[in-house]
Amino acid sequence: MIEAQGLGKTFDEFTAVHDLNLNVAAGELVALLGPNGAGKTTTVRMLGAILKPTTGTARINGYDVVKEAHCVRQVIGMLTEQPGLYLRMSGLEYLLFYGRLYGLADSEAKQRGLGLFERFGMATAAGRRLGTYSKGMRQKVGLIRSMLHDPTILLLDEPTSAMDPHSAKQVRDAIMELRDDKRAIILCTHNLAEAEALADRIAIIKQGTIVAEGETTVLKQQLLGPPRLEVQVDRPLNGQITELDDLITIEWVRNDTIRYSAEQPRTANPQLVRCLTDMGLGVISLREVSQSLEEVYLRVVAEEND
Repeated sequence: MIEAQGLGKTFDEFTAVHDLNLNVAAGELVALLGPNGAGKTTTVRMLGAILKPTTGTARINGYDVVKEAHCVRQVIGMLTEQPGLYLRMSGLEYLLFYGRLYGLADSEAKQRGLGLFERFGMATAAGRRLGTYSKGMRQKVGLIRSMLHDPTILLLDEPTSAMDPHSAKQVRDAIMELRDDKRAIILCTHNLAEAEALADRIAIIKQGTIVAEGETTVLKQQLLGPPRLEVQVDRPLNGQITELDDLITIEWVRNDTIRYSAEQPRTANPQLVRCLTDMGLGVISLREVSQSLEEVYLRVVAEEND
């Protein structure tokens, strides 16, 4: 539903995006990660038919973002980091205004808008002026606006910024439901835990182009190496357990715990437990050491800076 091929954008002498390729299918959420100035917002604005690409092509639900920009804008819901609200309007007035732009009848826009206000815990705020809303509430209104016309594609830039934990969870739950409804979603965020929880795939953009892409588990394997594990035994160990060197790669041995890596844990772990038992050691626990998306992200950014 989202296709970008060789996409690029140049402002005078500055290249913001270069040779970017990205595809997002129906029912898929791709998190677009990268440092400030990497080209995330420019990419989203090109896909949303706000900025015209300098090079390459992009199609949204089959529509060309340049030749059929009007059609693109009808099928996407877009939330920018600064939603651009009209602060003298009430929340409901604002949604009725946008509903008319999307071709919705006032009755339909009101019904959907009030339902979304209730969904995000703001039912009593619909009649208040937007200027009285907190920053988190304004961000919610921006998301409600992007969902108002029931779009098939969502482009979300920092949707939970400035929100309290409860509000952020409401938004994440809504995003998950939207993805499950077979919508295609691109999520730009600096919240790596959020990206890891929501995304089917991660795309890391650096200096205007995607430098790493894939499922989180695959990226971890490719960039951080084989899984790391820890086994705890029932008595202190003295130094390295050299008998295990042919079976696993030992990272360290401390007191009663061995940290190690194994290319094939499903094969190595049972053999390791048997070996430790034969050595007279009882296994208390065996667990995988969590490797976070943050580690992957920092590794990619550091490599690209070298």
